[in-house]
Amino acid sequence: MEPAGSTALECHNGISMNLFLHLSLIPAVLIAGVLSFLQRRSRRLTIDHRLPFLAGRFGVVVPLDTISGLSNRWSYGFAFGSVSSSVLLLFSERYVPFTVPSWATAIVYLVGALEVGLAFFPFFACLSTPFRAVGAVLGIFYSLAWIVVSAWDTFTCPAGKVLGKYQKIIIQWPCILSLIFLFGRFIYILVKAVRIHFKLEQEDLEEFMQQHQVQHVRRLLRKPPAHSEPISWFRSRVYDWDPYFKFPNRIIGTAIISLIGLYTMTIADYSLSDATFDQLDEWKNVLEHLVSCNQSDVLEAVIPQLEEFSYVARKSWLATTVFASLNSVVYTFHVLACYRKHLKRLWKGQKGFLPEKFHTPKSAVSVASITRYSGWQIAFTLWGYLIVHFVQFLFAMAIVYVLVLPIQHGKALSMLTNLSIILLSIGLILGLVILQVALVQIFFLQDKMSPTDKHKPLALNNRKAFHCFNYFFFFYNVVMGLTNCVVRVLCSVVVGTWLVSRIDRTIMQRGYEGMDAGYSTWIGMIFADHYHNNPVMVCFCQLLVSNTLQRYTVDAYTTFSNTPPENPANSKARRRWALLYTLLRNPHLILLRKQHLSSSSSPPQSSSSQSDTALQAFVMASQTHNHQAVLQSPPEITVTLAEDC
Repeated sequence: MEPAGSTALECHNGISMNLFLHLSLIPAVLIAGVLSFLQRRSRRLTIDHRLPFLAGRFGVVVPLDTISGLSNRWSYGFAFGSVSSSVLLLFSERYVPFTVPSWATAIVYLVGALEVGLAFFPFFACLSTPFRAVGAVLGIFYSLAWIVVSAWDTFTCPAGKVLGKYQKIIIQWPCILSLIFLFGRFIYILVKAVRIHFKLEQEDLEEFMQQHQVQHVRRLLRKPPAHSEPISWFRSRVYDWDPYFKFPNRIIGTAIISLIGLYTMTIADYSLSDATFDQLDEWKNVLEHLVSCNQSDVLEAVIPQLEEFSYVARKSWLATTVFASLNSVVYTFHVLACYRKHLKRLWKGQKGFLPEKFHTPKSAVSVASITRYSGWQIAFTLWGYLIVHFVQFLFAMAIVYVLVLPIQHGKALSMLTNLSIILLSIGLILGLVILQVALVQIFFLQDKMSPTDKHKPLALNNRKAFHCFNYFFFFYNVVMGLTNCVVRVLCSVVVGTWLVSRIDRTIMQRGYEGMDAGYSTWIGMIFADHYHNNPVMVCFCQLLVSNTLQRYTVDAYTTFSNTPPENPANSKARRRWALLYTLLRNPHLILLRKQHLSSSSSPPQSSSSQSDTALQAFVMASQTHNHQAVLQSPPEITVTLAEDC
């Protein structure tokens, strides 16, 4: 695929996107410097003592929170979308104006990636900066410059060598649309900042927890309904919407770039394949001309087959392009669903869906996985599209040559004969496998222990007959094992190539999951998100921070006020009464209290008091259990929260 600006030789519009990308580093550095000057450091450094007039300025400007960022998710997603065309520009030879040795290619790509990241850094920094007005103004001018230059280059010279006279419009419209969205978003941020400055609107308080996390914790504390509502077919089979879960901006941005990359890859794939088949038709015409000149019977017999192959391959490639694209798009959204499902399982403490060696990943590996995930997921998605497309193309060609063409050539009877022989052989193999299971089920297993059992127990019956049965089938199973071995290899190849773009599943066998670098990155990433974004943990930290701030912001003269220092609803007597009620309803919690646990580690002379406490708890638990059995009501755990939580 030709990058933007590759048609500069055919069309001169006075703009080179490669040069503009290089020159955009100057305003990008200036914007980063302005935002860094406004940002104050939380800790004073040595330079602050030497240069006291800085007053802690020139802090670190964070482009986006890649771990727990949940605000401006779609804005960050469209910011990633605006980068997609420049990321593809890195793979162009025109990006490097000079020749470099082959061993330095990796360094050139690293420098190019840093340049692209710095050129688009202002979009992310202006969205994340706490100085909303300044960031919005800078973002408006920077995004407007990119919109004008990109639109001018796209609409004045839209032609290209691969897609024809509308190549740039077809490729660049997602990026231009993303830039326009960012421009509108910066205008909205500026208007909101002005309204907050004139006190026409209240500023949103920044807290650890989001509203959906609070609702998730409330749902956990709420008693589940006795009768759950029926779930529709779409929610049970396709996607179940959860209003109390939000994807981080890193996941949203990864999905958007993957979709834009798939779109670009599909368009380029279709155009290149069309040009390739046109070249094949030209070779066929040249071959026909040679046959007409030389009168060769051998080449004359090849021409119809070559013409038929070109037609079948063109149609098969076009059909599989559509199916491979849909397959990759579905995988992109399915990975989002798997991310939510795996995180919810980890929140519940369920790790059974993971291999045992991945239950406790290393901390450094998990944090590094967050850095690698987005790039690897995009690359795996694009490579997976190409691999799956090629595999589907081979299957389509096989189906056409085995089933379709024999019918068109009037050889349907011979085709059905050969097909019936193959199906009969496969049916006999499967039938004998089923026969072995049926014979074992009828003659060589003992009867059910209870009429309500679904299956017979794993206990042999008629041992002598079973040994004879096992002996005679031994020789046949050797021959059948050879066939099943080939089938196993084919199934592994097909499934492995089909799932190559899904790094949420390993394509390695059990015990070798560590060799799958993509799957290891996925596991490390979800564990890092689990430890940093668990709603229960986040809400707990928010309560701690809120109580600490409230404690330190109490006025010193409140002691002389007539108002009570504490809310009566959260008084000590009320808390002790709630504790007593909870322990009476749940006596087993007595043994888990701090006093009992600390007394268990005291000297042996307190063993009598420990046994008395344990006995009283056991008696109370028994009485409570009997009383609840009579009332036929489940145990209830009462938790009293403060009203100001």
